[in-house]
Order: sequence, then C-alpha cells, then structure tokens
Amino acid sequence: MAAYLQWRRFVFFDKELVKEPLGNDGAAPAAAPASGPAASKFLCLPPGITVCDSGRGSQIWFLPRSLQLTGFQAYKLRVTHLYQLKQHNILASVGEDEEGINPLVKIWNLEKRDGGNPLCTRIFPAIPGTEPTVVSCLTVHENLNFMAIGFTDGSVTLNKGDITRDRHSKTQILHKGNYPVTGLAFRQAGKTTHLFVVTTENVQSYIVSGKDYPRVELDTHGCGLHCSALSDPSQDLQFIVAGDECVYLYQPDERGPCFAFEGHKLIAHWFRGYLVIVSRDRKISPKSEFTSQDSQSSDKQILNIYDLCNKFIAYSAVFEDVVDVLAEWGSLYVLTRDGRVHALQEKDTQTKLEMLFKKNLFEMAINLAKSQHLDSDGLAQIFMQYGDHLYSKGNHDGAVQQYIRTIGKLEPSYVIRKFLDAQRIHNLTAYLQTLHRQSLANADHTTLLLNCYTKLKDSSKLEEFIKTKSESEVHFDVETAIKVLRQAGYYSHALYLAENHAHHEWYLKIQLEDIKNYQEALRYIGKLPFEQAESNMKRYGKILMHHIPEQTTQLLKGLCTDYQPSLEGRGDREAPGCRANSEEFIPIFANNPRELKAFLEHMSEVQPDSPQGIYDTLLELRLQNWAHEKDPQVKEKLHAEAISLLKSGRFCDVFDKALVLCQMHDFQDGVLYLYEQGKLFQQIMHYHMQHEQYRQVVAVCERHGEQEPSLWEQALSYFARKEEDCKEYVAAVLKHIENKNLMPPLLVVQTLAHNSTATLSVIRDYLVQKLQKQSQQIAQDELRVRRYREETTRIRQEIQELKASPKIFQKTKCSICNSALELPSVHFLCGHSFHQHCFESYSESDADCPTCLPENRKVMDMIRAQEQKRDLHDQFQHQVGVSAWVTAPLTEQITGALAASLLLTEDRRPTVLILLSSSPAAQVLQRQLLCDCGLLWPRCFQQIDSPDRPSHGQADCKPGGWVAAGPAHALQEGHLSSLWGEV
Repeated sequence: MAAYLQWRRFVFFDKELVKEPLGNDGAAPAAAPASGPAASKFLCLPPGITVCDSGRGSQIWFLPRSLQLTGFQAYKLRVTHLYQLKQHNILASVGEDEEGINPLVKIWNLEKRDGGNPLCTRIFPAIPGTEPTVVSCLTVHENLNFMAIGFTDGSVTLNKGDITRDRHSKTQILHKGNYPVTGLAFRQAGKTTHLFVVTTENVQSYIVSGKDYPRVELDTHGCGLHCSALSDPSQDLQFIVAGDECVYLYQPDERGPCFAFEGHKLIAHWFRGYLVIVSRDRKISPKSEFTSQDSQSSDKQILNIYDLCNKFIAYSAVFEDVVDVLAEWGSLYVLTRDGRVHALQEKDTQTKLEMLFKKNLFEMAINLAKSQHLDSDGLAQIFMQYGDHLYSKGNHDGAVQQYIRTIGKLEPSYVIRKFLDAQRIHNLTAYLQTLHRQSLANADHTTLLLNCYTKLKDSSKLEEFIKTKSESEVHFDVETAIKVLRQAGYYSHALYLAENHAHHEWYLKIQLEDIKNYQEALRYIGKLPFEQAESNMKRYGKILMHHIPEQTTQLLKGLCTDYQPSLEGRGDREAPGCRANSEEFIPIFANNPRELKAFLEHMSEVQPDSPQGIYDTLLELRLQNWAHEKDPQVKEKLHAEAISLLKSGRFCDVFDKALVLCQMHDFQDGVLYLYEQGKLFQQIMHYHMQHEQYRQVVAVCERHGEQEPSLWEQALSYFARKEEDCKEYVAAVLKHIENKNLMPPLLVVQTLAHNSTATLSVIRDYLVQKLQKQSQQIAQDELRVRRYREETTRIRQEIQELKASPKIFQKTKCSICNSALELPSVHFLCGHSFHQHCFESYSESDADCPTCLPENRKVMDMIRAQEQKRDLHDQFQHQVGVSAWVTAPLTEQITGALAASLLLTEDRRPTVLILLSSSPAAQVLQRQLLCDCGLLWPRCFQQIDSPDRPSHGQADCKPGGWVAAGPAHALQEGHLSSLWGEV
C-alpha cells in the first residue's frame, strides 16, 4: 500500500471558469447566477460525453467547442444514463417514456438526422425480464458489438452483437447478485474481451468473447457510483475501483496495487495517465446514493489529480457540489451543481520540469519526463542539470553518474573539464569507461583514460579495459592505446594489444626499440602471414641482421624460397608456400658479407631461377674476395668459383655488367672469357697484344680467324711493328694468309717493310709461291680469252653468212617427233625443222625455236641480269672489297679487255693500274663505272700513245687505249668509298 502522506503536491494544472460565448452584440454575457433557471440547465460536453443531472430532464444537451449549447428531446419523461463512444459518433442513452420502472435503451447516430434531431437507430427495453428494476450504470464496447447494463438489484445484462440493430444483437443476463451494480467497463486484450463488474461489495470479471462467460471473483470490496474507471495502456488497462479507504487496481484475473487515498470517494476518472478523484471527508455509506438524491449535503469537495507512476499529486483543489468530471479537447472539465464549468488545463512538460528544478527534485523530473515520453535530448538536459546540481553540492560520485546518462547527447569535454583535478580522477575514469563502452570515445578520450589508469596505478582495471574477448568488444582506438601504454612504460600491455589486434608494426617497434628483444621480434615475424612478414623484414631487417645475423639470414632464406608461417600446433603443410623477391633483401646484408654470401649461394642453389641481381651480387662478392685474398690456395679456389659462376650462363643478358665487374677487379680470365662469349675477338687480340703475348696472338687468330679473317692482317701488322725477332710468328701468319689468300703480296711486303728485323728470307717462300700461283692464273686467263675470241669469230662468221648467203634447209626429220618431215613444215635459221602441228603444239612463241628456246632464255636472263646490275655500285664495291685480287671482280663485271697491276707511288702508297678498253664506248662506260665505285682516283687516267709500252694482265696495251690508277690498299680492305686524292 502506497504511503499517501509522503506524496508531494504540485500545481501542474491551471484552473479557470469556462466563459460563455460572445452574444450577438459582440459582448460577453455575464456569469451565470448561482441559482435560478439558468443554474438548473444541464450542460453537456459535445461529441463524446454527455451528462444527465439526476434524471430531472427529458432532453439531451450538446456543448460543442464553440460553447453554443444545443439539445433535443430524447425521452418523454427523463434521461438517466448516457454513454458516448470515443471512436464512433454513436450515443447510447437510457431513459423513461412513461411512469413506472420501465427504462428504455436508445441508440443514436449523431451523424444522421431525422427532422433536425439525431437519428435513433434502435430502441429496446433495458430490463430483459418482467421484474422492474432501476438502471445503475451503462457501458458500450468501442467495436459496437457489446453493451452491458447494470441494475440496482445486482443484475447485469449483456447485449451481444451489433448494438445499432435489433436483428443482429442478442440480450441476456450475464450476472445476478444481491448488491447494486455501481460500475462496468470493457477491456480488450488481443482477441479476448473482459467485462469488469463492480458492486457496492465486490469486484468481478467476465470473459464475454467466449461462450460460457467464465467469471473471476477479484475482491470483496466495492465502491459507489461513478467511483470506477479503466486506465489507459500506461497502467496496462487496469480497472480502478475507488473505495473509501483505498484505491484498488485490478487485472482481469487478479488484484493489482492499491493506494491509500483518504476521504469519501464521489467520482473516479482517468485522464491522460492521471487518476482524478473527487472526494469529501465526511463519510457516507455508498448505499445512500441509491436511496435519496437529496440526502447529499452541500459539503465542499476535494478534487485530486494523482500521478500513480511517479507518486505525486499533480493538482488539488476544492469545489462545491461537483456533478461530474469530463475530459475533452485535451483538458479536464469539472461540472458543479451551480451550473458552472471549470476547465483544468495541464501545464506543458517544460513548465512542469522547471517547477521541479526550482525545488531540486531532479529524480522526480526524470521520472516525469520519461512518463511524458520526452525525447532523449530533453532527458539528457535534465541529467545534465541534475549532475550540475550534485556537482555544486560536492556529490561528485552522484554527479558523474548523471553525466554518464548524458553520453551521446552532451559534449564529453563539458564533463571532462569538471573532473580533471587529480582528486577526482576516479570519477573521470568512470565516465571515460562508460564513454568507451558505448563506442563514443575518440583517440583523445582513449589517451586520457589510459593516463588515468597509469596515474592511479590500477593495473587490474587497465588489464580489464584492454583484454577484451573479441574484436567486437573493443570500444577504443587500439593504435592510440598502444601509443599511450608505450609512452607510460606499460610495454607488456602495449605488446598484448599489438599482438591481439594485429598491429604488427607497433609490436616490432616496442620489441626492437624499447625492450631490445631481438629474438622475440624475429620469432614474431616468422609467425606472420607472408605479406606482413615480407614488409616487416624489409623495414626491420637491418636491425635484426646487425644483432642476430645467423637467425635473420635463416628466416630470409625461408622467406625467399618456400615460406610457411611458424604457427604452433599446425599440422603437416600441404599448400605450397609463397616466396619473396630475394633481390629486394640484398641491402639488408650491407655490413654482413659473410651472411650475404651464404644467402646468395643458398638462393642460387635452391632456386636457380632467382632474379639476376642475386647472381650479379654473388659475382661481385666473389670477385672482391678473390681480389683481397692473400692465401694462394684460397685465392685459387675463389678464382675457380668466379669462373664457374661466369660459365653458368646467367650473364648472357647482362654481359656488359659482368664485364665491367671483371675489369674493375682486374679478373683477366673472366674478361677474356666474356670477350670470347661476346665474340669480341678484336678485344681478345688487343689484350694479348698489350701484354705482348705473341703465342696467344697467333692462337687467337687460329681459333677465331675463320669467323673474322682480319685478325690475321692485324697480327701481321702487330708483328711488323715489333723490333724484336718475331720471324717464327710472322712465318705462321704469312702461311695462313697465303692459304686463305687474305692479302695482296704487295700489301704484305708494304706491311713488313716497317720491321727492320724482317729480311727478305722471311717472305721469300711466300712471294715465290704467290708469283707461281699468279702465273698459273694468267695462263688460265689467256687460254679462256683465246677460246672466247675463237667463239666470237665463229659466231660473227655465221652471222655474216646468214646476211649474205641463202640458207639451205636439208633436214628430213622433225626435231620434235623425229618423224619424216611433211608439208607444211616450219624451219629456223638455227637448223631445226618441225612439223607445223608439232611446232604449234610445243612452241611458246611463233618467233622462237622450241629446241633452242631454253638455252636462249638462259642467255637472255644473263643479259637482263647484267643490265640490272649495271647501276648497282654498292654490290660491285662489295665484290671488289671481298675479292683477294682486284682483277677477279673487274673481269667479271666489265666485258672488255681489262688488266691491272700493283705499283707504288712516290709517297709509297700502293696503287692499282687498270687498263681500259680501246673502244671509245666501252672505255667511257668502264671509266664511269670505276669512278662511281671509288676504284679510280679522280682525273688519274692517261691515254696510251706508245705502241711499245709493255702489256700486263689480260688485255693488250694498244695505242689509243687508256690506263687508270686507283687505291689498291683501299680496295683490299673494302673502303671503296674513301678516295686518296690525285697521285
């Protein structure tokens, strides 16, 4: 039972008299007198609630919001009860049309009219039986399917079905008792409909939505008329019974709480979460209300408005002779017997809160705001004011609890500034903890909270804060927490956060920079996935290599071959591991050459397809070790390793780089090997020449002379410049030059003329053999010329005979079918004859002999080829340049008498003399061709005048012929386009 005397009283309602509307003249009429005709009128509130005054009237009055009172006569004698539905414009009334106890129920449709009055849709007697009784109360369900009527004899009738129609409704007696029924109320819970029945002595409930109408006896205390009501959903639709001692609340199956409100209860009403009770102190038995209406004295009555949730009295006032309390248009209206209507207007929520704030009733203000469904912003404002109040009173613990309730609405800095004092750091810690639990903290808040933990030396709270079970429970910025813990020296806590939340970089920073635990850092990297392990080794590899080189090298070997994270408890590996680019880790070994060599050799052995940088670095490292090694045996071993690496074939694409490395370290064997692999035979030759290695010079020529014949010429020139006795090597070179016919004899003589130690005996055999070969070649050429001349003479004779003498054809057989010739036949000057049909079948042209055509075609092709090559100077120069003897290409290219001999000019330049044809046309062609090809010096040709001048070469030097001069040395070396100037 609630302690009524402890409830606070407030004035949350404004009271005023309802004023009459303005008259037709615009002036407000005077207040109604307390007695007289005006005071006896019934004032009825419009749609929804009507009031009857003790049954002394036959009209129903309506009072709209405009306060223009209207009415109509509903019964002939009197109206006793009215019930206005809230959701429908339907009015149910009970009254009498004749004397005696015969009440009638009428249902009115206020939206329809019948002669200006509301339409009465149904009339039926209230008493179901024959025994007369007086109606005490009336209630109607909002769905229009149930209507209950209570009587003074204790019976209750239930009208089930559509109450607006006779055809669809059924009336039956639901309850019989010995005590007058004082209140009825329907309660809808889902599909179940309950009916509360209260008498002067008991309270019962029925389930009327079923068939058997089960009854539950709720209490043995009753109430008087108008002293029961049904609450709204805020009180779970409980049935309220206002007795003289207490106010009881009931559920359909049990009794709920009760409140000890003193005074004789006259009226109970529910309004917007408030319980409105009108009472008087003088106790009168409820039964007297059914005996005589005039027995009520005119005592003053007290109207109290209770807030049952928050347990305070929202309003209390004294009235005289309250007839009824009505609710409409958001206000309460109190109708008194003097005809006045008092309006009670509830103050707005903010005004009520301000009244509570002035009295420092913040807890009550919070409860009131919640019951009034104030938004979260409004509640946060109350919590803040409450917190400020407690803070000003020195109750910091209570204040911080209120500030915690503002999280999400109030700026945290407002609270933090109040508790920055060291003596209140525990309050600040509590606030920041809640801020983090609601995931509303930023990095600064995390920093501040961790600093609070460290200042308080509260390791248990710190561990509780950081050691969450899952990632979803983390309510702070992990990186910020790691920074703060590291700065405060809580390295173990920082490591815990970094490891559990995969902040690998921070974990390694703390291990390497703060704790100096290099072994643990390396072990941690070995547990990471491939991508993180690779990136962290690139970042911290140098530090680890400096302190633990062997273990770091071992990890790098695994990372670059077949990496698998070293997780504890993992089974056999099945999936192939990843491998990093080993070349990217070479800078880590900058100051660790021994580990670098081991790493590079491991990669080259285990992973032959390693990047080229691995082999380049390994070569450089081996060359450095070889160059600085003093022990001959070790140096020989390093020499073999370097050569082996060069011969591995890994430097084909980076030939130049390997060559530079060998040259930098003066690794001559490697240089020569690379020269040979790169076919740089000239460089090999020059290397041996620079080191005066004569035997190697000859060996290089023998080994590579087939690919580059000019090596022999360079060797001869090299030995010719030496003043030492090099006869042995010169003889070997000359022998090869002679066999391959690489140089003209005169050029050989000219080359050896620079060597003062070279005597004629050195080249005597060479010159003799050369002259013998030239004599043989001249004899062969003269024989070929004589044969050509004889053939030419014969052909010219045949041509002359064909022009001057008739041709006699004596062939008797066809040259195709070899049968006897028959007319018609075809004869050719070549001597072949054919049947005409054979000729037509086999000939390709009417003017060509089919038999001679293949041979003639070859000749014509040769002529056309020569015509096309006449202007191909480059090809001619090439043939001259690669020819061993100048007359060979000339005799092939120039059809005419041509000869050449080698001479020496006054400045000892080798010169070739070329005899041109005596025919003017042929001579012009030859001279132009030779000049264009660079085989003659400009303006260096002379006509032969003396017939006694000896001939040389293949053509006779006849008077009228021409001789020209050109650079023999240029022809020999192929520089056809360079001219030496005039002789």
